Amino acid sequence: MNIASPFSICIVAMTVLAFLGLPIGHAMIAGSILYLWLAGLDMGTAAEQLLNGMYVNYIILAVPLFILAAELMNIGSMTERLLQFCNAIVGRFRGGLAQVNVLQSIIFAGMSGSAIADAAGTGKMMQVMMTAGGKYRASYAAALTAATSVIGPIIPPSIPMILYALVSDASIGYLFLGGVVPGLLMAFAQMVIVAIGARRENFPVEKPTPLRDLPGITWRALPTLMMPVVLLGGIYSGATTPTEAAAVAAAYALLISALLYRSVSLRDFYRSVLGSARVSASIGMLIAGALVFNYVVTVENIPNDIKILLAGWELTPLGFLILVNVILLVLGCLLEGTTILLVVVPVLIPAAKALGIDMVHFGIVVVVNIMLGLITPPYGLLLFVMTRIANVPIRDIVRDVMPFLFAMVVALALITALPDLVLWLPRLLGYQG
Repeated sequence: MNIASPFSICIVAMTVLAFLGLPIGHAMIAGSILYLWLAGLDMGTAAEQLLNGMYVNYIILAVPLFILAAELMNIGSMTERLLQFCNAIVGRFRGGLAQVNVLQSIIFAGMSGSAIADAAGTGKMMQVMMTAGGKYRASYAAALTAATSVIGPIIPPSIPMILYALVSDASIGYLFLGGVVPGLLMAFAQMVIVAIGARRENFPVEKPTPLRDLPGITWRALPTLMMPVVLLGGIYSGATTPTEAAAVAAAYALLISALLYRSVSLRDFYRSVLGSARVSASIGMLIAGALVFNYVVTVENIPNDIKILLAGWELTPLGFLILVNVILLVLGCLLEGTTILLVVVPVLIPAAKALGIDMVHFGIVVVVNIMLGLITPPYGLLLFVMTRIANVPIRDIVRDVMPFLFAMVVALALITALPDLVLWLPRLLGYQG
């Protein structure tokens, strides 16, 4: 690559601006406009690409709606009732509270679509429950919450899968279905690590919930437990699109929290709307920057060049997927997941298609990699979130999260090598890929 070419200068400009503290979305837009100017192209193309991408893609609207649904769940008592239900189910076993942490993430995953929302929503409660009376080390509780939060965007609904569908044209419904078995596999791997740790460190056994209390606890948590049923049932019955289902999820969370549980004030509602708007605006700028920069990448014919390069290596589909895993795991140590998904993954998609790799399988492999990046040092966003929540040094959280990270990498290897783990459920419901 010519270091004086417009594309090289664009990359340098983006990198410098990002290091100077400009948000990456703004940096991508600025670098792309600089490229258009240096290449003698119409700089108004940047605005055209941004507007077309943001307003034509109806599916993007699902992102702020899922974020709002998660915020509304957190301000009500839905999360608290969910934890009570999980504790009644698995709290009686050795290391039971740690297993509760995994189980609640499985259930919460069917509601929020965001790993950060999962950690923020139940993370503080789980931290208090697990560390009360010195039952668990604060760093272990924080590491476990960070690891279990990774499950959130793998089991549907999933904001990263929505963004992947945006850049790949894969079916969101089948992507959601494809994430179910891998998500449960990741949860099983975490439960095994918890069980091993419980025996080695002699974790406490919680007081069993009397069986006579179980129906009442389940009944109080039932409206919360029904949210994934309402959400996914609407999508797969054909009654709603994924975007409409996100709106239904937000409305359902508000109605349950405000009218049934009566646990939401006007001030709480205002704060949740404001908080979700801020997060949505941040993601929106990333999407906008990626749309403009992806136009630059297309003009430079980068995806086709990479496809030709990989064809020269004569990689098998499995070999290509292993290479993608390595690339994404390394990038996950350095970059934010949404940036990888919107900037790096579109470059890899043409090569994946040329090798005959199923786009749903590829999408799940990509999303799992990006989620693992959230707990991979040194960047690991979830590690920093839990550091603030638990008020413990990040090095202690990193130490305790490593066994869970290793187990999930093993699960990723299985998902990569065995496409049927991803595609079995979509094919059962009509997927032809």
